[in-house]
Amino acid sequence: MENHQLDSMDEQILSMLIRNARTPFLEIARACGVSGTAIHQRVQRLTSLGIIQGTEYKIDPARIGYDTCAFVGLRINENADLRKIVETLRDVPEVAEVHCTGEEYDLLVKLYAHDNSHLFELIHAKLRPLGLTQTKVIVSLRMMVDKQPGLFPMKTPQ
Repeated sequence: MENHQLDSMDEQILSMLIRNARTPFLEIARACGVSGTAIHQRVQRLTSLGIIQGTEYKIDPARIGYDTCAFVGLRINENADLRKIVETLRDVPEVAEVHCTGEEYDLLVKLYAHDNSHLFELIHAKLRPLGLTQTKVIVSLRMMVDKQPGLFPMKTPQ
């Protein structure tokens, strides 16, 4: 993956958009001391480079009935097709994220369930049949931090 050099204006634009993706370009322009057109062009460039990857609404799963968040480590049978498993997981509506790891488990899956009974059903009906040798479930009691990585200081080139 290619890294791109960001200047201080790029960092300021990203910081403002991370805090609120709906911030008007003119407000960002005033903060940066440039024209709205300059901000629009910068955002277009950051988007074309893949640094900005769309805008989306963030939904609170608990407010729509998904009160349980869990992380499930999956150890996959060595004969199983990883790509097929990932595609199957992509189609499970309750699955929010799937990460490939180099640790004890091959995949780490973040999912949301209505409650513990629903979580149990998801694990046994949707995950176990995928060709797994082991699972480990960690239930999140409460999310303590949720942010995009751009909110901490950007790495500066040496």
